Order: sequence, then C-alpha cells, then structure tokens
Amino acid sequence: MTIFHSIILGLVEGLTEFLPISSTFHLLFASKLLNILQTDFIKVFEVFIQAGAILAVLILYFKEVIKNRALMTRIIISFIPTGIIGFALYKVIKNIFFESHFLMLAVFLIMGVIFLVIEKLISNKKIKLEKSIKNINYLQAVLIGIIQSLAVVPGVSRAGSVMVGMMALGFKRDESARYSFILAVPTILAASVYDLFKMREVVFSQSSNLGILMVGFVVAFISALFAVKWFIGYLRKNSLFIFGIYRIALAIILLLIF
Repeated sequence: MTIFHSIILGLVEGLTEFLPISSTFHLLFASKLLNILQTDFIKVFEVFIQAGAILAVLILYFKEVIKNRALMTRIIISFIPTGIIGFALYKVIKNIFFESHFLMLAVFLIMGVIFLVIEKLISNKKIKLEKSIKNINYLQAVLIGIIQSLAVVPGVSRAGSVMVGMMALGFKRDESARYSFILAVPTILAASVYDLFKMREVVFSQSSNLGILMVGFVVAFISALFAVKWFIGYLRKNSLFIFGIYRIALAIILLLIF
C-alpha cells in the first residue's frame, strides 16, 4: 500500500462515512479496484481512518453534546447494544462478513430497496416525520442502538441503518442524521481503539505503516467536514430516494464487474 492509496481511501472514507451508503463497503471495493490486497494491515487501516472522520463530528457537534446531558445519556444508551454485539461478533465480522463480496453486494442492494420503501411510506403519509432528537426516550435509544448494530455487516451502513430506523419511528431526516453522526463518535472510536489494540503487532511491523495511517486519517477528517455540512443541508429539502437508487444501481454494476 502506498501514500497515494492512503489518500484515495481517506477521501472515500471521509465522503461516505456519514452518508447512508456504507463507507466500509466503498472502502472494500475501492481497494479491490486499486488492486490492494486485503491484508491484516489494510483491515486495520480501513477501521482506523474512520476515527479521522469522527474528529470532524467532534469539532462540529462537541458543544451541542456537552451542553445537552439528556442527549448524551441517550447516545450512551444507544451505544451499549452496538458495543456488546460488535465485541461479541468481532471474529465473525473480520473473517466472514469482510470476506463475502456477494453478501456485501446483496445487503447493499437490499438497503437501497428499504430506503425507497420508507420514502414511499412517507410520501403516502403512512409515516409522519415530526419528531426531533430531543424527543428520544430510553426505549427508542435502545432500539436505535440495536438497529445500528446491523451495520456490522459491510454494506448496511451505520448512518443509513440509524437514519432509516429513526425515520420509521417518525423522526425528521436531518434530526436522524445528526443523531447518527453523534452516535458514531463512541461507536467508531471504540472500534478503532479495539482494532488497533488487537492488531498492534501488524501496525508496528513496518515503519511506513504509521505514516500511511496518519495520511489516511487526515484526508478522511478534511473530507468528512465538507460531507457532514453538505448532507445536513441536503436533508432539510430532500429525501433519501437518490441514495436508494444509487445503492441499487451500484450493486448491479459491481455484480456485473466482479
């Protein structure tokens, strides 16, 4: 893996982490298109640079979370089921979910269909988007955490699963996105730290590894800043319909290629 690869993958991570299109899915297939072998270091790299994207959210939403203890409490409650499931399925995630390209493509496509179904229900007034994140109760917080845990399968999208789940519960699109952004902080930081600890020998096996990690981290951070600001503005006036179409089209294209 080279610095060029690190820049490209950092850009892919930053632009897709907070969009409902699965950053992990895009990283895995971008690596495949760049002919980067899925070594243990690449798997660590793909998790670690997510922390760069998370830094963007910390900068944008830190004051809001610190001042709102009720929101912080609900974020912690939502994180607990995700943390438990992620820890319990660590080996399965690494050895099965990340290795099955067909599984990823199928899940990626199915989530696209779910987006379209949810948006259709909203347009037909079957679901009304009226709630803000200040209305989240403890039971909903737990349910959102369980829904987020589905994203252990590459292709689901952590942000996408949280948003669709919250929209189904009646939360506004931009509010759902904001909650998914903030919930990403403990979720991804925990995953990054745990992965670095488990794979520390791989990370420090070559002196160039740290440089590659840091370049990807910085690029992911900068690109995520722009992506988060754009996405929130987009959702105030638009639906997830285009992301559903994008998922279905890309899954079909990649199935034909691979």
